[in-house]
Amino acid sequence: MNEVYPTAVSDAKPAPVSTDADVEAKRPGLEHDDPEAKVGGVTEIEILAAHIDPAAERKMLRKMDFSILPVLAIVYLFNALDKGNLSNAQTDGIATDLHLVGNQYYLIITIFYVPLCLCGTPLSMLAKRFSAARVIPLMMLGFGSCSLLAASVTNFGGLFALRFLLGIFESPMLPSIVFYLSQFYTRGELARRIGVYYAASSISGAFSGLLAFGIFQIKDTRLKGWQYLFLIEGTGTVLFAAFAFFWLPRSPAQCWFFTDEEKEMSRVRMLRDGTNQIGEQIDWRDAFRPFIQDWRYIVWALLALGLGVPLASVGNFLPQIVARLGYSTVKTNLYTVAPNVVGTVFLVCFTQSSDYFRERSLHVVVPLLITMIGFIILGTIDVLANKGVAYFACFLLCIGSNTPSVMLSTWYSNNSISENKRVVLTGVMVGIANASGLISGNIFQAKDAPKYIPALATSAAFGGFTALLAFGYGMYMRIENRRRNKEQGMPRKYGSKDVPTELLGKGPKAPEFRYFY
Repeated sequence: MNEVYPTAVSDAKPAPVSTDADVEAKRPGLEHDDPEAKVGGVTEIEILAAHIDPAAERKMLRKMDFSILPVLAIVYLFNALDKGNLSNAQTDGIATDLHLVGNQYYLIITIFYVPLCLCGTPLSMLAKRFSAARVIPLMMLGFGSCSLLAASVTNFGGLFALRFLLGIFESPMLPSIVFYLSQFYTRGELARRIGVYYAASSISGAFSGLLAFGIFQIKDTRLKGWQYLFLIEGTGTVLFAAFAFFWLPRSPAQCWFFTDEEKEMSRVRMLRDGTNQIGEQIDWRDAFRPFIQDWRYIVWALLALGLGVPLASVGNFLPQIVARLGYSTVKTNLYTVAPNVVGTVFLVCFTQSSDYFRERSLHVVVPLLITMIGFIILGTIDVLANKGVAYFACFLLCIGSNTPSVMLSTWYSNNSISENKRVVLTGVMVGIANASGLISGNIFQAKDAPKYIPALATSAAFGGFTALLAFGYGMYMRIENRRRNKEQGMPRKYGSKDVPTELLGKGPKAPEFRYFY
């Protein structure tokens, strides 16, 4: 019999004191535990959670933070590099070398988002079925190979086809990683961890700019600078995919760096405040039912679509926006570094704050407003006459563009306790957010270059609308929680952290449910 490690996380609810004999009498074995069985009026999970040592839990969290997060951060760094390197290649003349005409470059940007929207959900379900720890590296191998092959294209058709394939392989990355982390971390721990790996996406803009700056110094008549860019980034992606395949544990129960006691502790933690059933079998009808029956999923979809437009606009066109300031190709890529670095710092700060205060909605609203202001500034001033102000606006774009996506992913994951519904919800929402790339890719038109005023105005409008919707939805959740507390005679501050996960798993229509807002 494994020893039960006592734990107490800041958001754990107090449980009645029970003796070790009570626990041992109740626990015949790990594989046969019944989380809802009662001992002295409380569930077994409540008893076990009250008997876990905080020091042992902190040690286990450090193991996960240092063994899993850095690997996933680098995975997502390569994901973002291979997705965004086309904008750097554009500053080095790829459009001229491939003889692109009219809006062909923008069509190449757009086609990437079609499979990114359509394939995310089914491929992320594979992550649930076959383990995200295996699906993520295999997808990484696929998009790394696309980047390698892009160095050999000679015309519009070749690059168009590769960008379509790239969209397929990249489509399940974000939902799979969010789902994977939600298997290891409780709801109150998730935002800052998602923020750490998502910071890799934000910093990739800076890293990509530096990398492009260095690579474009290569003087070689055999290959163009953009070809070296694709070759170097693609090679790094493929090599790291092989490493990640053998490093990432399939699940907490199969985690190679956990002791037996830590595996049991992880199980108890997740049943207490993470999921209502570990290793839940896929039920397709149950997983998709809320999209038909629950209006809340429409709100999640509108939020995902709205925040995706400014995110895609910054991710795809920041080098072109900076190029408006009149700098050379080399300087343009170099000047994208600082805004991305500052944006990454703010992203980490926002996610840390969100977990500390256990609050999501306002942490979506504030960065959206910051980005909206940045778009408005760039669309209303003479950037050549006010280079300092325009460059400051680029910082505002990066500060607020990535953070809302992280916070929204965490927000709807926190309110979906079922593993099936969570992985489907994440896949669908990421697909909808990616669909906004179709909007972004079509509002930036060659005829509007270099000012892109309609695109800047549209991006600002989407940011403002989404901020307003997120604020209203957060207020609804607060009011609804208070209404239920009043009707049921519960304290005013009684919230999602106080409700057993088996009750939260019943969903918002159950009277016991409380929103994580």
